[in-house]
Amino acid sequence: METRRDFLAQAAVGAIAVAAAPAAHAIGYAPVPAGTPHTLPALPYAAEALEPYIDAQTMNLHHGKHHQAYVTGLNKAEDELAKARQSGDFALIQHWSKQAAFHGGGHWLHSMFWKVMAPAGKGGGGEPTGDLLTAINESFGSFDAFKKQFTAAAVAVEGSGWALLHYRQADQRLIILQAENQHKLTSWGTTPIMGIDVWEHAYYLKYQNKRADYVNAWWNIVNWQQVAANLR
Repeated sequence: METRRDFLAQAAVGAIAVAAAPAAHAIGYAPVPAGTPHTLPALPYAAEALEPYIDAQTMNLHHGKHHQAYVTGLNKAEDELAKARQSGDFALIQHWSKQAAFHGGGHWLHSMFWKVMAPAGKGGGGEPTGDLLTAINESFGSFDAFKKQFTAAAVAVEGSGWALLHYRQADQRLIILQAENQHKLTSWGTTPIMGIDVWEHAYYLKYQNKRADYVNAWWNIVNWQQVAANLR
């Protein structure tokens, strides 16, 4: 009997708490989650460190302006989606979902991009070794065949986008994919471990419209140790 009285007392307290809760906590009107805003990661090297292959001015603009814009856009999109959940007004759900995908893709891919490069001769350039080289040979036949396919994919991206080396979990193979913008042509079940940005802002100041020259020069600053770490 004592246990039953305790239970009823606790139930009564709970009922009072629910009744006193603000209307914003009603079903379908959850409060906006505080969360942690996305932030621009620092470059892992000085802006001029990748010269002569990527110039300092391009790096400063690309990182400080373009990547920052994706961070800002992603935070805005996620904030608007949270507001929609709070208000129950999803009239702009398509717009903000697209914005979250576009800016989220830009933020993620650029965050990877800075890390898979390093100054030439100081971590950048050369060829992969160890498990990464084994995986490349098993997936593409040889490093040379992989490099030629990746280069061709990067040069041939339609409009603005990326060439990306992915790891596919289903068969534990590496595959090369293109991405238009930074979210279209996405393949499910794969994870990018290396990529080159071929939007014009990534190379136009130095290479003008010669994307192929930029892609060929980029191999001199690929950080294979980071790519291997991403694969692991």
